[in-house]
Amino acid sequence: MVPIEEAQEAARAQGLDLVEVAPNARPPVCRIMDYGRYKYEQAKAEREARKKQHVTQMKEIKMRPNIEEHDFEFKTRHIKRFLDDRNKVKVTIMFRGREMAHTENGREVLNDVVEEIGDLAIVEQRARLEGRNMFMILAPNTKSTSDTKN
Repeated sequence: MVPIEEAQEAARAQGLDLVEVAPNARPPVCRIMDYGRYKYEQAKAEREARKKQHVTQMKEIKMRPNIEEHDFEFKTRHIKRFLDDRNKVKVTIMFRGREMAHTENGREVLNDVVEEIGDLAIVEQRARLEGRNMFMILAPNTKSTSDTKN
């Protein structure tokens, strides 16, 4: 344990700063360092961490209950790409007019989507009808995406 005056003197002699590292410790812990460089290094590390961070977005794919085979395949390819990018996907089936009498067709399409996607995603929210739209939410399966990325 060194008196504060002596520590400040040593820091001035080296042309550095005396920085309190752990103020709650008994006795408080101080370090002799270049404070400006320390702050710069901290900011740089924070920028790097932010660069590597991935923000999950919600992507939406809209379909109709009587979707053709090619359109279905095209849209499921988009869903797979979104899931590979680790985004959640909201799959919406839009009903018009008399299609509302046969909502089971929309549910079949959503079940086909789940079947087609396979292990790429987990169903976060099951198919639900709200007004004239039926939707479900798919989240990327962390186990399968980490295996394909390595």
